[in-house]
Amino acid sequence: MKVVALVSGGKDSCYAMMKCLQYGHQIVALANLMPADDSVDELDSYMYQTVICNIFGFMMSLLPPQPSSPPRLDDIVSSRIRDIQEVVKEIRNGFETTFSFEKEAVVLLEVGHQIIVSYAECMGLPLFRRRIQGSTRQAFMQKLSVEPKGACKAYISASNDFCGLFRHEKLSYTMTPGDEVEDMFMLLNEVKRQIPNVTAVSSGAIASDYQRLRVESVCSRLGLVSLAYLWKQDQSLLLQEMIANGILAITVKVAAMGLDPAKHLGKDLASLNSHLHKLKERDLIIYYFLKRPLVCHVNQEFTNARIVLDEFQVILHSSDSIAPAGVLHPLAFHLEHKKLRSSSPGSGETEEICLENKGSVFEVEGDCLWVCDAASQSVAEATDSITIAENKLQISRTQKDDSFSICCWLKHPCKPSSGLQEELTAVLGEIELQLVEYGFGWENVLYIHLYIADMKEFATANETYVRFITQEKCTFGVPSRSTIELPLLQAGLGRAYVEVLVANDHTKRVLHVQSISSWAPSCIGPYSQATLHKNILHMAGQLGLDPPTMILCEGGVTAELEKALQNSEAVAKCFNCSISTSTIVFVIYCSACIPSSERLQIQDKLDVFLKQMKLSHFDEACISEALDPIFLYVLVPDLPKRALVEVKPILFISEDIEATNGAMQDLSCIRTPCYLGFQHASWHDHCIKKYVVPGRLCAIFLYITTEVARKLSFDTSGAENSERDHENSFTEGQIREISRFCIYLLDKVIKENGFSWEDTMYLRLYFPMSLHVPPESLSLMFTNAFVELAAMDRTLKIGHETIFNLVPVLGAGNAATSMNDIFTCELLARK
Repeated sequence: MKVVALVSGGKDSCYAMMKCLQYGHQIVALANLMPADDSVDELDSYMYQTVICNIFGFMMSLLPPQPSSPPRLDDIVSSRIRDIQEVVKEIRNGFETTFSFEKEAVVLLEVGHQIIVSYAECMGLPLFRRRIQGSTRQAFMQKLSVEPKGACKAYISASNDFCGLFRHEKLSYTMTPGDEVEDMFMLLNEVKRQIPNVTAVSSGAIASDYQRLRVESVCSRLGLVSLAYLWKQDQSLLLQEMIANGILAITVKVAAMGLDPAKHLGKDLASLNSHLHKLKERDLIIYYFLKRPLVCHVNQEFTNARIVLDEFQVILHSSDSIAPAGVLHPLAFHLEHKKLRSSSPGSGETEEICLENKGSVFEVEGDCLWVCDAASQSVAEATDSITIAENKLQISRTQKDDSFSICCWLKHPCKPSSGLQEELTAVLGEIELQLVEYGFGWENVLYIHLYIADMKEFATANETYVRFITQEKCTFGVPSRSTIELPLLQAGLGRAYVEVLVANDHTKRVLHVQSISSWAPSCIGPYSQATLHKNILHMAGQLGLDPPTMILCEGGVTAELEKALQNSEAVAKCFNCSISTSTIVFVIYCSACIPSSERLQIQDKLDVFLKQMKLSHFDEACISEALDPIFLYVLVPDLPKRALVEVKPILFISEDIEATNGAMQDLSCIRTPCYLGFQHASWHDHCIKKYVVPGRLCAIFLYITTEVARKLSFDTSGAENSERDHENSFTEGQIREISRFCIYLLDKVIKENGFSWEDTMYLRLYFPMSLHVPPESLSLMFTNAFVELAAMDRTLKIGHETIFNLVPVLGAGNAATSMNDIFTCELLARK
């Protein structure tokens, strides 16, 4: 891709450019935002540099005074952190303490911006600059005046958002006149105007969601891809990589415990390396917060010249005895050139950039414009064009009040010639109407299962999808999503089948990273990596994609599975958990392209991976105490990107909650009414796998294998039907009895664990096409079973809509080698 690199003068943005070149991209331009006043060395900005030092400086001024002869640093760190936490409480309780936002109080962060002009000549690339006209001060004050819902953490937590102190659920950005983000929009818009083939933007974001989300917002509006190759990377390793790759960066800003402006300003990273590691080992600093190095030299492979700092001045901002703050002000510098090359470093062919523009500096002027998003305008038009009545849309809905699922599909599509776009538009439009009818919108949706009849039309499905589900409609974050190809046409269910999980509140927490990085696969569209709601983490389906290239890894199904699990673990870590210790349900979608002989490898690889990961979290002696999740393997025609496997974990995130699985719970003393005429038998228990958090959650898989189905047929008829001994070949009466047995056993397990049907969030019934029974017939059988159960159990209320979803598949089962169940039921209930 052709990339414009955002540069700040620091090591992170510079190293991010090197990573872009490493992954085969071409840097065609540089972009920089600078202070409005040339006399200012540093930017007063919460967007373009981390503000941890700002807040730290404020809090240090409020802390109790230290003795004239303070004790050793190690002895006072804990007490000072407690003091800081008390100050944070004061901030959270109405911001009663008066802070001065004058230049003397705010620790400004963009040092040496004057030198950035030299980047253009050093790299032989055009540099676009814009003076910042907007501000984030008002937004910052508003943030501090609101009581944060999340827990406050100490200032040393590198993952804290916005000001390094508060966990705030709503970090997303919408177009705001006067905000400094609009300056970035104007800057990159001009770059795109002058270099139309620019397709991506590189930034050095590492840990700040506040910063990343705003870069992604601008990129989305301009149709650009955000590249953030340093995102969520271990900062100790990053420092070592930078030194090893020849980055000579001197420290021009220090404001952290263990660092002294007089000693450490002007030192290069290599010489400070051992000292920084010692401080980190003592938990005194986090690399991201301690310095703002100015890059003077990069590996000669990438540049035409190096910056040599001739003279500088140290300016002390704070003489605090614990964490003095100071900056280095460059007074004089020059460029040291080397042999000129025919093209800019690492850029390949550059015909698109005029030669006279190489090394030129362009200042982008003009007021920020308020630009309407054309994509959002088309949503209403798309909704108006839907003809619901003609399409015979079918709806199912669970009965839980606060969290429920809605499913929509077409029963016998109205026209044989209708395509995916028309049918998906009708389905999404009907779901939107259903949401409105219940008083909700897309912002209430937690998760979306998008089933399509042909994965070759994935792009068409996405184009239709984004006309309904948008960032503007989902102000609390876009839902997570799984997209699977199913044999819908063979089942007579049209080309599009959509299931949405809905919550009646706005307490969800969404992780949506659109940037391409080395962390985990990006979600460029309006669907997120994961959604957390009331302790349940719903993770998007993960493929075996290499995150920085977004290409399926080589090595076959086991390599893809391992990478998909690694990607899932990266997402889980953002919620301070692990898939090996917090997962309650694993759904593994397997492509029909996988040879039968290789399916055993899937299960073996999954078992080994999870066991090794558990060992990293537990002592080997305690590994047996770790509870295992329950598994479902589903055989499908195809997956996105022609992947061989897709992993979809569901996690339960909570502390000190005792969970049980089927093997550990003794149900012998529990009795429930015997409905539907079945008597409990010991083999019934082998059909069930469950994960229960008492009083909180109940996840169930019910597997009806051919063997179980034949036992039921034998029990009801007195003898097996010898004329129908072919696999999955059963009479209508036998299938009806199997459906009654499924509802009986689910009802039994739900009630024995203290739950009811009203607690059910979703119920999916997977059936193979080899069953050769129309979905309408199956739906009627299961509906009649529920009606029969409701007649016996007055607590069960049956509405006009079914409470289950019929999902046609090629096969399903509890093992990768036995995806041949007659029926497989998946149920999730929560109090």
